Amino acid sequence: MKSISLKKRTSDKDQFAMDPDAEIDLEINSLSFAYGGPDSDFKVLSDVSLKIHGAQLVSILGPNGVGKSTFIHCLNKILEPTGGTVMVNDNDLSEITVKDLAKVMGYVPYTSSDNFPLSVTDTVLMGRHPHSKWGSIDDDLRVVHEMLTLIGITDLADRNFNELSAGQHQKVMLARGLAQEPRILFLDEPTSNLDVRFQLEITRMLKRLSRQKNMLVIMISHDINIAAKYSDNIIMLFDGGVYAVGRPQDVITSENISHVYEVGAQVITDNGRPHIVLVDDDDTDYDDDHNYHVLRTG
Repeated sequence: MKSISLKKRTSDKDQFAMDPDAEIDLEINSLSFAYGGPDSDFKVLSDVSLKIHGAQLVSILGPNGVGKSTFIHCLNKILEPTGGTVMVNDNDLSEITVKDLAKVMGYVPYTSSDNFPLSVTDTVLMGRHPHSKWGSIDDDLRVVHEMLTLIGITDLADRNFNELSAGQHQKVMLARGLAQEPRILFLDEPTSNLDVRFQLEITRMLKRLSRQKNMLVIMISHDINIAAKYSDNIIMLFDGGVYAVGRPQDVITSENISHVYEVGAQVITDNGRPHIVLVDDDDTDYDDDHNYHVLRTG
């Protein structure tokens, strides 16, 4: 059963091991982060404790500046927490090397700063680095082709990465993250540069992959309705901590949206999932007698 709950750590193990068939447990205990160190006044996260269990799709919601990216950066060792621990199947991340961690944990950033004239195939092949060994190139290329096919970008295989559009960049970076074959995959707004069709396709695919590959997928999203439609569980961050956590229907309520996002919203149910309709409290009437029109000529 897939779940998220508040829980304290109960045990430690000295050795890092990740059975590919094992259930996934990601445990966060009293996690804190402040830019400038633990004594800094610039605290972003404070005393966050969660346990995420099982292969599932989890969305992280919250307004800009609330610490969503900082949160996942603390979970994948891009940033070192100023307090607390992060455990993967009872193994403390602080005791795991980055190389070993890369074999089970992947990350797809919001945007890529890469601007190199590598082909798409070579770019995605970089995701195989943690698993590469002498004589493994055939297996690595097989995985790369599988991921390009999965994302639907085999036609871009021989194109240079730095010649692609922002949306194509996003798909290539997603393929590279999946080529890493992680058990836990973090994504920072993976559909931000995609049109609505591909937003739905990619999010639906991520949910499917969580089942097919026994993988925990955690993504930051600004689209509340897409997160509500596909997520198994949702973490809503606000004011340096977790404001609400659980199933979409328990987290996405008009009260929570109003408090966290400071906007009015009506929440309706669509096929058992919450769907928000924004409510504008500004009663100014902008309809007037002006003759506005758009003409198609030729």
